[in-house]
Amino acid sequence: MSDAIKVGFVPFSAAPKGVLVVFCDETLKIGSVTRNALGKSADLIKRAAEANQFKGKTASTLDILAPEGVKIQRLLVVGIGKAAELKDKDFLKFGGVIAGKLNRASKATTVLAELPEAAMSTEQAAALATGLKLRAYQFTRYKTKKKDGEDAPLKAEVSVAVADVAAARKALAPSAHVADGVIMARDLVNEPPNVLYPEEFARRATALRKLGVEVSVLDVKAMTKLGMGALLGVAQGSARPGRMVVMRWNGGKSGEQPMAFIGKGVCFDTGGISIKPSGSMEDMKGDMGGAACVVGLMHALAARKARANVVGAIGLVENMPDGNAQRPGDIVTSMSGQTIEIINTDAEGRLVLADVLWYVATKFKPKFMIDLATLTGAIMVALGTEYAGLFSNNDELAERLFKVGNATGERVWRMPLGPEYDKLIDSQFADMKNTGSRHGGSITAAQFLQRFVDGTPWAHLDIAGTAMGAPKSEINQSWGSGYGVRLLDRLVADYYEAK
Repeated sequence: MSDAIKVGFVPFSAAPKGVLVVFCDETLKIGSVTRNALGKSADLIKRAAEANQFKGKTASTLDILAPEGVKIQRLLVVGIGKAAELKDKDFLKFGGVIAGKLNRASKATTVLAELPEAAMSTEQAAALATGLKLRAYQFTRYKTKKKDGEDAPLKAEVSVAVADVAAARKALAPSAHVADGVIMARDLVNEPPNVLYPEEFARRATALRKLGVEVSVLDVKAMTKLGMGALLGVAQGSARPGRMVVMRWNGGKSGEQPMAFIGKGVCFDTGGISIKPSGSMEDMKGDMGGAACVVGLMHALAARKARANVVGAIGLVENMPDGNAQRPGDIVTSMSGQTIEIINTDAEGRLVLADVLWYVATKFKPKFMIDLATLTGAIMVALGTEYAGLFSNNDELAERLFKVGNATGERVWRMPLGPEYDKLIDSQFADMKNTGSRHGGSITAAQFLQRFVDGTPWAHLDIAGTAMGAPKSEINQSWGSGYGVRLLDRLVADYYEAK
């Protein structure tokens, strides 16, 4: 859980306790503060490194138990590789690596935030502390007992020793709020679908009001009045009614155009009448990863008092196959007035997004819109699970997302759009079909969405491979990754607040 680890800052002069963590480069060089703290025991590093073939490569570790000459239980050496090649995201990784090496016996840990040539900057130390918190996350809410060989949740107090404690605390504050937003998104994705259904998801989003976020929840009656036939068509097969949640954070200049972020929130996806195979269907509780990201992002922005005007909107439904469910062959009318022939009821996320995108574009006239959705398996065929697919009608926005993705480690890769793909979703009975052929499936899905942005600068992130079940990393061991919160928070900071 989010309280699995407590991280604070202390001065370099503080006496280390329990586990001591230090850093070295590929030559095994350590900093002067580190050498003073270790005294004669500093020589142990080279001897132990030779015995363990430790080369100081980035994020590699050397564990020395009960080192002589210092009053600590363990000495953990973390390699940084070439110091000149370090990036900001590496310090987040280092924090995750350290947390991964702690255990139930590691109740007190001191991390010397020093590189071989100088102390870490306050921003680097803050990133390290954030990485510790993100890696320590576990979702154990429904476990009543521990299995043999299964680690108990980590409970540790970590003191990060820095040159300037006050400056480090100040630098950590916004990062800690972003980490909380990531953890909130992870919690939402990890929740079982019998607990987190549209009404409950909406209720949890209203908790953002405590941070000053304006939250409105639209029920079936309100969406029917707005003409949201595409979203409601998906929701009509479930006993649990759909919802749309609109969140507004007004931290920027009065009257200034907002940014907008839209999330697909299919709380469970059976495929509807076009029902999915039963194998791994339980994973479809995570088909609301886009909506989870938007809620986590709004929490992060509000908690850190972002100087930006932001709209977050999520469409929440269950896609179920009861007697009232929509059928292949049905034609629905979207809020935009465009009609859609339903070819496959398992292509439901784009229907939900179509109405939410149109609502946001026409009501708020945003500076730009970005939607996030676990939309297609096709994007995983194309990109695997390391990159999210990026589709955009605006080159500047796409380039910003690409750069921010590389900086944060939440990477995106741009995919094509073009009128040539429109013929694949043309319908002889309606304005369009909700799916094309098996070729270019993620592209035709994005091409479909583009018809509902009303000319607004827009980007679509297909996060099917990154939001749930993605490969575990130094900062995430959870099934639900919280992907997108750090990416979009940095985008807001760089795009809006840097001006």
